[in-house]
Amino acid sequence: MVAVAAFILDGCAAPGFVIHRMPAETPAADNAEALERQQALAKEKQQADQEQAQKEREPTDGESGAQVPVPLTPADAPSMKTYDPWERLNRINYRFNAGFDEAVFLPVSNAYRRLPGPIRTAAHNFFDNLSEVDSVINYTLQGRLGRGVRSLGRFVVNSTLGIGGLFDVAAHLRLADPLTGFGITLARWGMHPGPYLVIPLLGPATLRDGIGRLADYGVCYGINLADLYRGYQSWALGTLNAVNQRAGNDFRYYSSGSPFEYETIRFLYVHRELIEDEALHARTPPRARDRATPAGQ
Repeated sequence: MVAVAAFILDGCAAPGFVIHRMPAETPAADNAEALERQQALAKEKQQADQEQAQKEREPTDGESGAQVPVPLTPADAPSMKTYDPWERLNRINYRFNAGFDEAVFLPVSNAYRRLPGPIRTAAHNFFDNLSEVDSVINYTLQGRLGRGVRSLGRFVVNSTLGIGGLFDVAAHLRLADPLTGFGITLARWGMHPGPYLVIPLLGPATLRDGIGRLADYGVCYGINLADLYRGYQSWALGTLNAVNQRAGNDFRYYSSGSPFEYETIRFLYVHRELIEDEALHARTPPRARDRATPAGQ
């Protein structure tokens, strides 16, 4: 039996046969080592993320010293709410203005656009020159005497050399300043725009704008320059002025196709007023801040 077993083992066993031993089972040590390796990997990842964030905050070569803008959040967006206590009446006026514009204003202004360019430019210059009288008064009330003097100079130059304001000679003499009105004077002295208001035929405004327009017309009516603001000639002057302004405005009611056109225009108008008020009270307000307010409007 011993000889047979030796014969079998000698024929079946490979010359390089080696017996391997299983490693000792040490679960506690293995778990501790795995935990240390995981913590090391997490620390390396955290350091890499911090370095990447630091690189993103650092200015590039072309932006040396520039601050990286902070991302905006929903809280930074302006509120869509607008103070509109007369909304029902305003919507009625808005629909009336849209109908009147479609039936009367647009056809007349389109016909006016067919006039030669020099004639329309002369009419525009004429009405702007009349508005300089109101601007002189309001610049004085605003305490901006330098602009008031320039506005007076524009009126004198254009009324004489410009043949009654038909030609803007003052612009070539660099006597340029935007027109202003009583509504801007009220804003200058801290009056809030107030509730939103849609004025028949005139369009969107605020309560402050409405008061300002009445005051501007009162000034023009009181001064009655060249007897243009009383009698039948005042109606002809106001109509021509309105057509001239409408011809220069590309706005079309309900052309956006949005069911929220009223809300959109209300939001844009009121927030533009607030932005302009902020610029007006800045230490160095932009010169383009003032909006033209033609006389008699």
